[in-house]
Amino acid sequence: MAVSNKNMANAIRALSMDAVEAAKSGHVGLPLGMADAATVLFSKFLKHNPADPDWADRDRFVLSAGHGSMLVYSLLHLTGYDSVSRDDIRNFRQIGATTPGHPENFVTKGVETTTGPLGQGIATAVGMAMAERHLNARFGDDLVNHKTYVIAGDGCLMEGISQEAITLAGHLKLSNLIVLFDDNAVTIDGGTDMADNTDQCARFEASDWVTKRVDGHDPADVEAALSWAQTQNKPVMLAVKTIIGYGAKRAGTGPAHGGPYGLEEVQTVRDTIGWPHAPFEIPADIEAVWKTAGQHALGAYADWNARLDGSAQKSEFKACIDGHLHGGLAEVVANHKKALVEAGEDKATRQWSGAILEKLTEAIPEMVGGSADLTGSNNTKTSHTTPMSSADWAGRYVHYGIREHGMAAAMNGMALHGGIIPYSGTFLVFADYSRPAIRLGALMGERVIHVMTHDSIGLGEDGPTHQPVEHVASLRAMPNMMVFRPCDGVETAEAWELALRNTKGPSTMALTRQKLKSARTTHTDENMVAHGGYVLSDADGAKAVIIATGSEVEIAIEAQADLAAKGIPVRVVSMPCMDLFEQQSTAYQRETLGGDLPKVAVEAGVRFGWDRWIGFDGGFVGMDSFGASAPYKELYKHFGITSDAVIAEVEKRV
Repeated sequence: MAVSNKNMANAIRALSMDAVEAAKSGHVGLPLGMADAATVLFSKFLKHNPADPDWADRDRFVLSAGHGSMLVYSLLHLTGYDSVSRDDIRNFRQIGATTPGHPENFVTKGVETTTGPLGQGIATAVGMAMAERHLNARFGDDLVNHKTYVIAGDGCLMEGISQEAITLAGHLKLSNLIVLFDDNAVTIDGGTDMADNTDQCARFEASDWVTKRVDGHDPADVEAALSWAQTQNKPVMLAVKTIIGYGAKRAGTGPAHGGPYGLEEVQTVRDTIGWPHAPFEIPADIEAVWKTAGQHALGAYADWNARLDGSAQKSEFKACIDGHLHGGLAEVVANHKKALVEAGEDKATRQWSGAILEKLTEAIPEMVGGSADLTGSNNTKTSHTTPMSSADWAGRYVHYGIREHGMAAAMNGMALHGGIIPYSGTFLVFADYSRPAIRLGALMGERVIHVMTHDSIGLGEDGPTHQPVEHVASLRAMPNMMVFRPCDGVETAEAWELALRNTKGPSTMALTRQKLKSARTTHTDENMVAHGGYVLSDADGAKAVIIATGSEVEIAIEAQADLAAKGIPVRVVSMPCMDLFEQQSTAYQRETLGGDLPKVAVEAGVRFGWDRWIGFDGGFVGMDSFGASAPYKELYKHFGITSDAVIAEVEKRV
């Protein structure tokens, strides 16, 4: 007897509830409810190859409602991915298994992005869909032509980031993006009507999507809707009506969302769906049908490989997707540094960033920039990056609008997709708006570059609402995030080179609004920022060390000169990247910081994080409060971030 779609879906339900029951934790409600729709998607529509999870032209599947992770683990296992074994499912949520509580792309092949914080998945998927369209414009249909599918829940659509993602996708007419909304009308506390009464179809349509309501437990209706979705010229949202916790006594209620149901209720589900098999047991005929379903796109896979082998763009395409930088990067940066030293100009580091970007975006076509409506302030657009739009997907600059959170998530999606090195800008203080997506990028180890200008009270009159005080410290505290705060054009260029070479995590460029003097006045091919901190200006018989970053380096240099006039020689250390300095040997750190010499740090931010380098008895000149509205030079005097203050701290210690 032929295996039905219902029996295939029941295999997902069984594995999911058995895994959650064994772990005594997890969220089985979504897998029970979405199993029917997911079965149709994976067995008939999703273009993928379990034997080659990294196939460049595969469709992307994002489980935005990441708490329902057993849905994707069951699908990967049943369709034949080696990354999820039956033992991994038995050991759901346990150390050593490839089945963590929420999907983690760096743990499980076949998982496209890490999800769990609601709304992040759908916003990341927008970036994936943008990357596909951009690369399609560059390489054509023969090499790049695929869809991005998302399963999102009520919670995903309540999160504010979803609005940023939905409106951006609609504006860009991302017809390659298909969202299956798990429309079960339930959250943890109870029915969604306790907190929300949004007509989600109307909401999406208002943002220029097309929508369709679907019976999520009718495979034929789901299949018809997905077939319809393939032909639309706008992004598609399918409102898939389901019953959360399908088959359980608690089905359709808040308690169905998560937690083990208990053996008695699990048996109720087994009885309701007609699944008499033991825990973790899948009948051979159902398993065989699933394995066959997992191979439904092998013909498309073979055809694509044949086209790739015959393409004149094969080498370029592979290098692009693999993220290989062009060999001339070091030369571009070195030549730029020489020109800067010769010019000796005073500029803001945001301007110096724009200058090196002009060179880099010409040399590296994979770089795609953008800004959250602050292009002129962030200096992220160059002459080589025309706007990306539905009319010109070859463009390399995204006008994200005032969507910092959505922008950061979209950049994660671009990086995850491959073929793009995304960077974009906003004010540093607005890192608070985008922080959840920045954190996920760091967790996933994605090369994303966040250009954060107006990095201190130095932005002046806009006042404390716009003046970051704790932001640099908080970003430094984030694991796997490199924070650069360069002091001039040379350090800015070196920081950009390092950020581009960092393939294992994101970088933040903290850049000034105000002009700074050039600190590096002699050229060296060596990338000094690569050390994190280095001796910028030494003195024979130094009696103390002043450590500074960014705009405060020139204050340190001024203090050094005044102290020398008083007969107190001091060393000045520039520390543009604490994260890289932490990676140096202890011997290098001690040598650079003068061993046991007294130390004073100066930075227009909070002291947090500095005691490791200056000691508890070290001096610190910086901020311990929010800022104020005034011209920036007056603010530096008002808050005591001056060379006189640095001198006083040194004199206390020598």
